[in-house]
Amino acid sequence: MDTSAHGISRTQLLQAFDGLLQPERFKDYGPNGLQVEGRAQICHIVSGVTASRALIEAAIAARADAIFVHHGLFWRGQDGRVTGWMKQRLQLLLAHDINLFAYHLPLDAHAELGNNVRLGHELGWRPLARFGEQDLGCVAAVHYADVQALAGHVAQVLRHPVTLVPPGPGAEAAEPITRVAWCTGGAQSYFEAAVAAGAQAFVTGEISEPQAHLARELGVAYLAAGHHATERYGAPAVAAHVAQQWGLAHSFIDIDNPA
Repeated sequence: MDTSAHGISRTQLLQAFDGLLQPERFKDYGPNGLQVEGRAQICHIVSGVTASRALIEAAIAARADAIFVHHGLFWRGQDGRVTGWMKQRLQLLLAHDINLFAYHLPLDAHAELGNNVRLGHELGWRPLARFGEQDLGCVAAVHYADVQALAGHVAQVLRHPVTLVPPGPGAEAAEPITRVAWCTGGAQSYFEAAVAAGAQAFVTGEISEPQAHLARELGVAYLAAGHHATERYGAPAVAAHVAQQWGLAHSFIDIDNPA
């Protein structure tokens, strides 16, 4: 469908994103969909991971009509006052009439374009099963000589250092890894569900203090590969898909983040 000359309406784009990601299926931490209303017609979408000021400024420079992100501006329980950094981000969006679309768990979960499936694709893993709350996590059959080889592969593909906690004395650290589980971003709480799903190693973005002890005690390796690094793939996949479907321009802008 070629609508590139005139773009599509904001409502049509919202319907396209909602139809693809089905946010109504999820219990989430903030609003999914259109978070900030901009101009009515959209020809160019910029995608990114987080609605930071740097991404908004880059989208303005790219003359975008809409921004599509995984981490939006509004979260359950946050201070609702529009001051400081929030005022600065909103001021830029409103002054330049740019729409902001954000999808959190629906973007993690999509079976073809979501963060988890796309991370698996980058790493060469095909999901065989799902696990964890709202079935966000993935499990795959793999083959690595040992957990060090797995960590090296993840670090090389994602171009990001990996924090590895190898299995403790109850497991053989040098044994081959044949079943891996993963969930992108801050999925520390999914570790025990990954163990229950039969994983020998769990890959996510972050690690908190309890997981290091659990990895050693449960005999399952824990790999923290970066919140941003593990979630770079879903937003551009979804935005590119919808842009192609509607004949729109799309640009992915990756704002560096060491976390």
